[in-house]
Amino acid sequence: MSTFRFDQVTVIGAGTMGRGIAQVCAATGSRVQLVDVDEARAAAGHDAIAASLGRAVDKGRVTAEARDTTLAAIATTGDMDAAVASADVLVEAALENMEIKRTLFAGFAKNAPEHCLLGTNTSSLPITEIARGCGAADRVIGLHFFNPVPVMKLVEIVHGKETSEAAVQAAQEFAQRLGKDPILVRDSPGFATSRLGVLLGLEAMRMLQEEVATAGDIDKAMELGYRHPMGPLKLTDLVGLDVRLAIAEHLHKELGTATFEPPQILRDMVAAGKLGRKSGEGFYSY
Repeated sequence: MSTFRFDQVTVIGAGTMGRGIAQVCAATGSRVQLVDVDEARAAAGHDAIAASLGRAVDKGRVTAEARDTTLAAIATTGDMDAAVASADVLVEAALENMEIKRTLFAGFAKNAPEHCLLGTNTSSLPITEIARGCGAADRVIGLHFFNPVPVMKLVEIVHGKETSEAAVQAAQEFAQRLGKDPILVRDSPGFATSRLGVLLGLEAMRMLQEEVATAGDIDKAMELGYRHPMGPLKLTDLVGLDVRLAIAEHLHKELGTATFEPPQILRDMVAAGKLGRKSGEGFYSY
C-alpha cells in the first residue's frame, strides 16, 4: 500500500456531522470535497458551514481571514464517484444503516485511489462488517467524531479485524493533524463512547419515565455533580432521539443485556416525531 497523505479529503454526507468534519479538515489545511446525493444538498451544507463560521467570527473565536480561507477550501458536489477518485482520505458520514454503508464502501474500494484511507463516522455499527467483501478492508477504519465537530476534541478510532496497522497509524496522524485527541478502540458493539454514553442516556430516560426527577434536574445532576458539559437528556436532543433509539436497539441485539433495551418513553417520543433539536421538540422545546 502507498504511504497515506491528507491533502485531499472527501466527506460523504453534508448533514450535521459531515459539515463539521469538512469544516475542521478545511480549517487545518486540507482541500475538501463535500458530497451529498445532489449538488443542492451539498451546497446547503456549505451554506450551513458559512453560517456557523460567521457566528464564530462574531463571537471572536475565528478571524474573518480564517473563515474565508476555510470556506474557499471546501468544494461541493453531487458526483460521488469523481470526488472519491481524487481523495487521499475519505470520511463517510451517511445514515446509520449497515446496508447503505456496505454498498457505499464497495463503491469506495472500487473508485478510490489505492493510497486512500477509507473512514466511517459510524457511532456503533461494526467496522469489520462494513468492510466485509469490499476488497479494501485493510484500509477501512472507524473515525468517530463528536458533535459539534469543530469544538469536540475526541476522535474515536476503531480498527476492524482486517484493518492494517498502517491504516491505524495514518488515522491517528490524521486526527492529530485536525487538532483532535484520538483514542484507539477494538471493533466491538458500541465501541467505547457509544456504549458508555447510550447507557447513561437510557438510564436518564428511565428515571424520567419513573418520575424520579424532571429532565432539567436529571441533566443538572450530571452537569454540576459530575462536570459533564451537557446532561444526558440534552445530549440526546442534540444527537437525535431517533439516532439514539437505533443505536440502543443495535446494542441490545448485539450484547443481549437488558441495560440497552430502549425504554418506552424513547419509543413513544420517536413515534410521535419528537426527535430533539432537529424537530423542535424532544425532552426540551426549541
